[in-house]
Amino acid sequence: MTKYAYFCGHEQFQPEVLVRHAVLAEQAGFDMVEVSEHFHPWVDDLGASGFAYATIAAMAEATERIEFVTGVTTPLWRFHPAVVAQAAATLDRLSGGRFRLGVGTGENLNEGPLGYEFPRYAERAARMSEALDIMRQLLDGEKLTYDGEYYRTDRAKLYSPPIESVPIYLAAGGPKSATLAGTKAEGVITSVKDPADTFERVIEPARTAAEEAGRPSPTVLASRWSIRAKTEDEAWTSLGAWRGLRAPGRLEAVDPKDLRERADTMERSEILERYSMVYSPDDYVEVYEPLITEVHADIVAIQTTSLDQEATIGMLGTDVLPRLRALD
Repeated sequence: MTKYAYFCGHEQFQPEVLVRHAVLAEQAGFDMVEVSEHFHPWVDDLGASGFAYATIAAMAEATERIEFVTGVTTPLWRFHPAVVAQAAATLDRLSGGRFRLGVGTGENLNEGPLGYEFPRYAERAARMSEALDIMRQLLDGEKLTYDGEYYRTDRAKLYSPPIESVPIYLAAGGPKSATLAGTKAEGVITSVKDPADTFERVIEPARTAAEEAGRPSPTVLASRWSIRAKTEDEAWTSLGAWRGLRAPGRLEAVDPKDLRERADTMERSEILERYSMVYSPDDYVEVYEPLITEVHADIVAIQTTSLDQEATIGMLGTDVLPRLRALD
């Protein structure tokens, strides 16, 4: 049975607002909230950047059943992977076993401001491979002495362990990360533009790698961006905090001001065409149905922005989720 997640974006909303959104998402019938983890937002004029681990702790206290997943955190520079494991275990305890750890190789926007170098993908992937080893072993209760190329631990142990084993999901946009996810993680997180392409480049490589490693098929969390608006002007306003996400050089940027300036020199249509424009429940069902029927996701995450986010959450619960669930 497919689960449905509502996306809570720290880059758009302040943490106290996101806690309210998580409560509303639970009331609307969502199974999970996917919570982004950033140091800098995508633009400097409308962005926010709360500390995700604290926000999730507050969400856990304010809710009863909904699950949480970071979407995603980077356990490579700002946080040693052992510290991320400690945070995951603590959140799992505070939420009563409702936490899942989503990780990814990140962007310079979150590492460069703190003085870290942001290397090419090959090194980031190598670091992630070691980080996955460390986090998995610590979350499984081991006392770990680890001597890797990038990370070391000396008899590290989580003395506030998770209630149960916390699954780790790795973000992947192509076959290399997908293969790593299938080999060393319990799930894969992917953002879907073309469903067939995602299935070929992410889902199949992850499943093949898991099978070859003698591991269970990974859980698939698939998300898709949408903007709820009637007009292009309304869509542009709704997308304000996210417009830098589609600006050139987003992986290498350090200052959200640069991304905002680059985005604002582009034609609006050039940015908006990279998102799905929706308004009615029918529109939402049309956009997210392929994640169920073509991507075959275990978890479908609705990443959506609008001028009235709380009303949109309510509409999704009343008019969209029941129809998507009926597709299973």
